Amino acid sequence: MGYYYYDNSGGGRRGFMSNVPTAVKNIIIINALIMIMISLNESFMVEKFALFYPTSPFFHWWQPLTHMFMHGGFWHLLFNMYTLYIFGSVLERVWGSKKFLVFYFVTGLGAAAVHTGVEWIQMQHWLTEAAEGSYAAQTSIHMLKMTPTVGASGAIYGVLMGYAMLYPDSVMTLIFPPISMKAKWFVLVFAAIELLTGVTGTGGGIAHFAHLGGLIFGFALMMFWKKRHTLYSRFD
Repeated sequence: MGYYYYDNSGGGRRGFMSNVPTAVKNIIIINALIMIMISLNESFMVEKFALFYPTSPFFHWWQPLTHMFMHGGFWHLLFNMYTLYIFGSVLERVWGSKKFLVFYFVTGLGAAAVHTGVEWIQMQHWLTEAAEGSYAAQTSIHMLKMTPTVGASGAIYGVLMGYAMLYPDSVMTLIFPPISMKAKWFVLVFAAIELLTGVTGTGGGIAHFAHLGGLIFGFALMMFWKKRHTLYSRFD
């Protein structure tokens, strides 16, 4: 998920990490530090701080929050943090740090809730089949409980939704492939891709419904603020 952001005011492309707002900068630093900790003791960090299904023996109540600061590798971290830097910085400058953090964590936790909800639906199906003696269903239940989820992607997709709703006609360009499109259409395309891949089960190893959850909660919170006429107001 790497993008360039072109400033419509004519100021050109922003220099990387120059004048980064406080909240975005601190989120990037925390994620980088935790990536270092993962490299030092991966099994401990994943077991304690990744997100596991609630009935897993590895589940802890804090994981819906802490998994947002965990990543599965350097490129996973880089793409998420670069996207946060580009688009999160814009939102924080508009809203201020406090409101941006509310938006970031609401979308991230919402993404975790949607992801877990979809897992619950899968679990109910497999439990029914397991009760009928299906060995494959028993294996699927075990794998679901033992599989960790990591990454800030749910919140990042929420940030993309927030940006697209504030600046729907601004042009976003993917680094690869080099495709340019208005922000409002980019978000719709991403939503369609995530829904399709999530339903069909393609793109294994990616929490597609968490991405959708970030988009959904981002849209819902933006609409809530818009209805209350506080979309552009600041908390600080």
